[in-house]
Amino acid sequence: MEDFPCQLIRNFSIIAHIDHGKSTLADSASGQNKQVLDKLKVERERGITVKAQTATMIHEFYGQQHLLNLIDTPGHVDFAWEVARSLSACQGALLLVDATQGVQAQSISVFHVARERNIKIIPVLNKIDLPQADPERIANQMCSTFGLELADVLYVSAKTGRGVDQVLQAIADRIPPPKGDASSPLKALLFDSSYDRYRGVISLTSINSGVLRKGDKIASSHSRKRYEVVEVGIMHPEEVSTELLLPGQVGYFVCNMKESSEAHIGDTFYRQGEKVEPLEGFKPTRAMVYAGVFPVDSNDFLKLEESIKRLALTDRSVTIQRESSTALGQGCRLGFLGTLHMDVFRQRLEDEYDANVIITSPTVPYKIVYKDRVITISNPTDFPDVYESTHNVIEIQEPMVNATIIVPQEFLGEMMDLCSSHRGQNMDHRYLELAGAAGVDTAPRVILTAKLPLSEVVTDFFDSLKHRSSGYASFDYEDAGYEACNMKKMTFQLNGKPIDALAMIVHHSAIHDIGKLWAKKLKDVIPRHLFEVAIQAVVGSKVVARETISAMRKDVTAGLYGVSSYLSDSQHLTRQKEGKKKMKRIGSIELPQAAFFDVLSNKTK
Repeated sequence: MEDFPCQLIRNFSIIAHIDHGKSTLADSASGQNKQVLDKLKVERERGITVKAQTATMIHEFYGQQHLLNLIDTPGHVDFAWEVARSLSACQGALLLVDATQGVQAQSISVFHVARERNIKIIPVLNKIDLPQADPERIANQMCSTFGLELADVLYVSAKTGRGVDQVLQAIADRIPPPKGDASSPLKALLFDSSYDRYRGVISLTSINSGVLRKGDKIASSHSRKRYEVVEVGIMHPEEVSTELLLPGQVGYFVCNMKESSEAHIGDTFYRQGEKVEPLEGFKPTRAMVYAGVFPVDSNDFLKLEESIKRLALTDRSVTIQRESSTALGQGCRLGFLGTLHMDVFRQRLEDEYDANVIITSPTVPYKIVYKDRVITISNPTDFPDVYESTHNVIEIQEPMVNATIIVPQEFLGEMMDLCSSHRGQNMDHRYLELAGAAGVDTAPRVILTAKLPLSEVVTDFFDSLKHRSSGYASFDYEDAGYEACNMKKMTFQLNGKPIDALAMIVHHSAIHDIGKLWAKKLKDVIPRHLFEVAIQAVVGSKVVARETISAMRKDVTAGLYGVSSYLSDSQHLTRQKEGKKKMKRIGSIELPQAAFFDVLSNKTK
């Protein structure tokens, strides 16, 4: 590692919209012909990147060996925090755009994040070998959208390897080297971590100054705890021990850190006795979507909780809090950055920890403004009822987002109608490219912007977007603060007994429609009993929807005919009727967990 001073190091990232070929280019650039950066099962099954990965490569330029540190970042909006963390350890980034799809919403969002950090951008056009590719038009589109020079655009095919050498050369020529002084006190920025059951926490770090060696005694600026470094190395692309890391280099260290909570992302480590000013960390993430996670078998709660904590070490944007439900028992309430983030976390729990879980409907955090205080709630069961809202609550506020939709012009009307039906406001649009311009076809694409309630986005919005645009629309959003709203708490009752796990927060305009929809769903999954079961959707004391499951009937008069009996048929039927009334009054109606899973997993269908 001593052969690579700062001037021979290049730290860069690859940023793009989902499915534009980031991981394929990363594997090709690192000299691999297989998926080495998309390591997770969920990534390979879905074909998307959900976890930032690091790989160190050695390439020769101008007769000298250079150290290239590559960080492959996710492309979906739900993993924007992974992108921000990756860029903190980089001085440059490849802005990758698919030559068949053009500029997409997430490309624009991540580009601005990189620009804010003064990161050198290298525009790269991928998939130029495909028959439907239009490199000239898309290159002009990139330059006009991002304010880049056409001469700076590189043309590659990550799948075939065409143009990859030119990309590597551009990295060496255009991206500035990191700055750092080996003689200065140690400053090591922790930007990611993982857990090994034998070695404890493995910390990914970027060395800002000083030297990190095996055997060093270091301390955390965040927790003040002290550790001894037992292993240092780089990801090449798997772990390779190097004994030390120098300024500008990116690698990992192991220091007998056993508790995952001690690995604070954005923390600065320094050598004991050499107190330093901490480096600028990361803005803490704010969960956008919450859901309850419960084990199918209530006896597995402790195992599930430990699995969630271990998994959250590799995804520090997840927030964790214990909760209990009358119907589902003990579980955890988790906060996520979006619904895809939630679904990926669930699949990782199942794939990596063999967990069998039920996830409740996603909800968003609401602010409840009382006369004397303001609280934020994410669990529908904590939402004030109608009486309390009328007498004690001044205002209820919901989170809003600024949404960006890029879509062909022919679907503009559908997208505006979609936004309107989801309570969209402040809608505006502009053309991404001018019709009839040189090198541009006559079917331009449009950027539609709108302000939407986050609660509308986390339900069926994305599925409807893809369906109504025939899959051509791309979608991105960013936080837009809170606004006053008219939301109500809806609960569901079985013969007058509430089901707390199915409580939800609904806008007043959709109360009757959602109440009817869910009542019908429950009717389909609840098994019949020997007595009648009433399913009611209730807002306050008002029933807004009702379905009834008829009782199972048995012919109690069968066998009476032809034999002597002191009871008449009518007496038998009367006795049965009285028995069913008693069963209905004292009988227990249990909603099977299979029914919970069926209803909750098909909420938006």
